Amino acid sequence: MRKVYPDATAALGGLLQDGMLIAAGGFGLCGIPELLIAAIRDSGVKDLTFVSNNAGVDNFGLGVLLATRQVRKMISSYVGENAEFMRQYLSGELELEFNPQGTLAERMRAGGAGIPGFFTPTGVGTVIAEGKEVKVFDGREYILERGIVADLSIVKAWKADTTGNLVFRKTARNFNVPAATCGRICVAEVEEIVEPGTLDPDGIHLPGIYVHRIVQGTHEKRIEQRTTRKREAV
Repeated sequence: MRKVYPDATAALGGLLQDGMLIAAGGFGLCGIPELLIAAIRDSGVKDLTFVSNNAGVDNFGLGVLLATRQVRKMISSYVGENAEFMRQYLSGELELEFNPQGTLAERMRAGGAGIPGFFTPTGVGTVIAEGKEVKVFDGREYILERGIVADLSIVKAWKADTTGNLVFRKTARNFNVPAATCGRICVAEVEEIVEPGTLDPDGIHLPGIYVHRIVQGTHEKRIEQRTTRKREAV
């Protein structure tokens, strides 16, 4: 099975449709699938629901899809740093389903593991629990959260071999692994593609069985917040 594609547009060929649910890896601007996001924008597909820790920033990351009004709903845990997101949400143009960060990660992991739901104490007694089943275990209340299974996953990795085994670099692993596993189809963009047997088997973070298509490209790697200390006078 051929997994390597020449560019992001080709890698998404035949996969996109209006109204689909897409899981996207990344945390802030770290480890985001920016090439695939740009290809989704250029495709013109609309009414999308994205499962992602955040929505990027204005005009970068998932923010580019907010700017073009291609996103109908976000399932996220953090939505700061994005003025357009705030504007669309407050004006009623964008649906938002808030999740505690650990709950969101576990919902994706559970979906990828074939687990339809799980009980967690996180969110009990808050608006997060509204409308959800509550059970008591050992005297403590837990709410039912559903696993997430996406139509498509888009992730960013550091290296891949041609069979789809992925290695992530440091904190860029973040939400990429659970996002990748919960998609019926997973497309990964990487910085380097190597031949099978090149990667250390003990260093592979995501087995190739989860990855259906790969594209190699150059990434901008923006810094979301740059904070420096003023140089002291000598």
